[in-house]
Amino acid sequence: MKSETILVTGASKGIGRAIAVRLAKDGYQIAVHYGADKRGAEDTLAEVRAVGSDGRIFNFDIADRERCREVLENDIETHGAYYGAILNAAINRDGAFPALEDDDWDDVINTNLGGFYNVLKPVLMPMIRRRSPGRIVVMSSVSGIAGNRGQTNYAATKAGLIGAMKSMAIEVAKRKITVNCVAPGVIETQMTKDIPDIVKEQIPMQRFGKPEEVAGAVAFLCSEEAAYITRQVISVNGGMI
Repeated sequence: MKSETILVTGASKGIGRAIAVRLAKDGYQIAVHYGADKRGAEDTLAEVRAVGSDGRIFNFDIADRERCREVLENDIETHGAYYGAILNAAINRDGAFPALEDDDWDDVINTNLGGFYNVLKPVLMPMIRRRSPGRIVVMSSVSGIAGNRGQTNYAATKAGLIGAMKSMAIEVAKRKITVNCVAPGVIETQMTKDIPDIVKEQIPMQRFGKPEEVAGAVAFLCSEEAAYITRQVISVNGGMI
């Protein structure tokens, strides 16, 4: 088991859990974050331990800046700086733009885009002070690249994350810290369970993706072999775009 720890936000289910377990298989210890699903986070940690690694669980709302800072600074003080951070936690409030309520816009922006700042602000400087390579992977979306009907708010955040990633990657490149995005298409998770099968016809591979396929891309970007890959968007979407 490696001594390095990787933080995975939104790791209680779906893509986040698959990422946490895959990174655990690669030997990393996992800091398992959850927003509301404590039982799911406990199940994720159990899977992490079942593959021979270890980790810990903590809870905060990524839209709550003070809570993010408090929890992450305390964890880093206790266990040391992270080798990597995977920003996976997100929410959606889908609907046609004219029908959106103010909270539908604000909640998605403050969580998905604000969470980038709230999580990485207390994490990045300790990572830099390690004076060792580091990895940051931000989860964007096919919606952030191509847009999608009924997702103006969600697409805005996912496109914004790409811009934020590209800027941060330049700033920390000389520190041997890579910053990249993975942009999934339609992946079989709880969030996409209501998408009709007819959508598969729009995907060249004629199927939805699996969380483990997204996790594989993230794991590669966290590996030593990916040390010269930064400021990139890796799409995992079955050829949609």
